[in-house]
Amino acid sequence: MKKQTIKRNILFILLVVLIGARFFDSFLPSFRTDQKTTTQIVSSQEIETAYLEKRNNFQIEGSGTVIKLLPDDTKGSRHQRILLRVAPDLTVLIAHNIDLAPRINEVKRGDTVDFFGEYEWNEKGGVVHWTHHDPRGRHPDGWLRHNNKVYQ
Repeated sequence: MKKQTIKRNILFILLVVLIGARFFDSFLPSFRTDQKTTTQIVSSQEIETAYLEKRNNFQIEGSGTVIKLLPDDTKGSRHQRILLRVAPDLTVLIAHNIDLAPRINEVKRGDTVDFFGEYEWNEKGGVVHWTHHDPRGRHPDGWLRHNNKVYQ
């Protein structure tokens, strides 16, 4: 009888610790030290500057014209890929996680797409990802907007 009580108490303590860890992780993300510092960029000139300076890992907000719809990336998390012209001589690839956010089915060449996500530099102009909500609350929520509808 005493062994059963001890086992029950140990299981109860373990359960409390697990629930506490989950609460801390889910509801108190601001106490985490691994969050990235973010900067918001809004103009095509600033996007061009970020490209020229080879900057990475910052939040970017902008708009572009669809010049090409690429096949989905299906390795790992699935991503809808849209190539946008954001300045006369600059394009960015939008990598929109369609496992976490809805696909933009109606998008076509020539359409305007607004975006908010994380910019990663590459030689071709860069990639914008994290254009969706973060289910773990550790990263700023991103989004795409097409025809006044927000996808996140």
